[in-house]
Amino acid sequence: MHLFFFFGVFLCSTLQRSDSDAQIGDTPGTVLNCCEGDILLLLDSSGSVANYEFSRLLPFLAELLRPFSLGRGHVRVGLLQVGTRPNLEFGLNEHSSQSALQEALRSTRQLHGDTNTEAALAVARRLLAGAGAEVPRILLWLTDGVQPGDVDGPMAELKAQGVSVLVVSTGHGNYQVLQRAVTPPVADHLYFVDIDDISIITEDLRDAIIDIIRAERLRVVHLSSHDAVLQWRPVLSADSGFYELQYSCVPSSGVDCGEGRQHRRTLPGDSSWAELKNLQPETTYSATLRPESNQELFSALSVTFTTHPDVLSPAVVSVSDSGPHQLRVSWGPLQPARVQSYRVEYGAIPSGPVSTVALHSHQNSTLLSGLQPDTQYLITVGALHASGRETAMSVRACTQQAISPSFLPMFVDGSPAAALPALADLQLTPTDLHGVQAEWSGHGEGLRGYWVSWEPEISSTSSSKPSASSAYLPANLLSMQLTQLVPDSRVCVSPVYSSGRGEGLCCTVERHTGRFQPVGLTA
Repeated sequence: MHLFFFFGVFLCSTLQRSDSDAQIGDTPGTVLNCCEGDILLLLDSSGSVANYEFSRLLPFLAELLRPFSLGRGHVRVGLLQVGTRPNLEFGLNEHSSQSALQEALRSTRQLHGDTNTEAALAVARRLLAGAGAEVPRILLWLTDGVQPGDVDGPMAELKAQGVSVLVVSTGHGNYQVLQRAVTPPVADHLYFVDIDDISIITEDLRDAIIDIIRAERLRVVHLSSHDAVLQWRPVLSADSGFYELQYSCVPSSGVDCGEGRQHRRTLPGDSSWAELKNLQPETTYSATLRPESNQELFSALSVTFTTHPDVLSPAVVSVSDSGPHQLRVSWGPLQPARVQSYRVEYGAIPSGPVSTVALHSHQNSTLLSGLQPDTQYLITVGALHASGRETAMSVRACTQQAISPSFLPMFVDGSPAAALPALADLQLTPTDLHGVQAEWSGHGEGLRGYWVSWEPEISSTSSSKPSASSAYLPANLLSMQLTQLVPDSRVCVSPVYSSGRGEGLCCTVERHTGRFQPVGLTA
């Protein structure tokens, strides 16, 4: 008589389909924000498995994995087949959409040959070890139980690495061997089932997987000197409860948290992120998020972070668009809430008259025209802060010769500057329907920071096209979360060096496909 082991986990709202999923082209039924982890399927594909049985296992796996959102930050799935030699059908990073995963499962063919599970487990151990321990990892072994070999040692090594092992046996396998292979609790992680009845364990096995890889953590996805963005995977819905967010300054040596250091906010149940503003620079904060629901008791999530040192604009000044009679000067970071106005002063070196341009606090670039060709200028950008403090930064730059139509990016001390290294890479990852996480990499001597620009979403009361927003980040920050973007928004990142701005990269967010399409270079 075959044994069946079942258990249930309340899925809350995680198996509900969201509107955003339909827009990224995944198979119906996909859930978002449920889980984060790696699942490696170890599929017995040897000759001991009948063709009919193998053909039933693949649709079972397709249905089992169908609700999961795939890719980095969600669930990654790999398939390793057991035969005379292990065969990696596809790796953990290969498929980031349900349509691709489902097609890969349909295209999988049986290996036949011997049941060399030990060799396959050695490969599985390397794959899961290389994936890292930052997220939960699962090995799901599907076998007919016929002569699996000596798997006790390899399975013990996997579990010692923190890998959870689950087993589905479709034959009269050695119960003692399989019992030792799985991670406790055995009743939730070991399933014996006839191949014709395998669909009846789908929900229970999926619940067991979700229980392991359900992401319950509060993360800081953006941090500056005065702001922080916290993100979590929602366990509530708009009508099932709400979140209580508390955050406060952590007193330490040299830091005065002041009065009112405890802050409390109530957030809707469908929230997944919160922005904390008006923080103190170089200060440690502790935040706690409590899901409140009458339907289920949830654990509180906590995170501690330290804000960056204060950066006062202008922290960087660069010059571009050089011509015989003009120069464009740009500066950052843009701090309209803290800066009342900017003043740009420029004059020919060594003794030319000084001109002044006054600009409002929302402007971080201006074109200086009417200049003399082939002349070096000293340009100073000053900022008047709301606190009354004034800060300034100066650069030297040369206009081009009137006889030369070619583009010279910048001159320093009368000599043309070498070409500045371009941005090495730019990637966008969706965080929700209107947001992305931008990640990039740069290199080169004298790298000071990065310019990031994007198109924000306009309010429903405005009919005008939104102007691009921008921010300057120091060189140690290589990512930024952007929210409330317009459809098909263009995100650009450029490296800023001590001698000017290097060539950047831009990507366009194509919301109807969920892909991010590079659209070329920008300076």
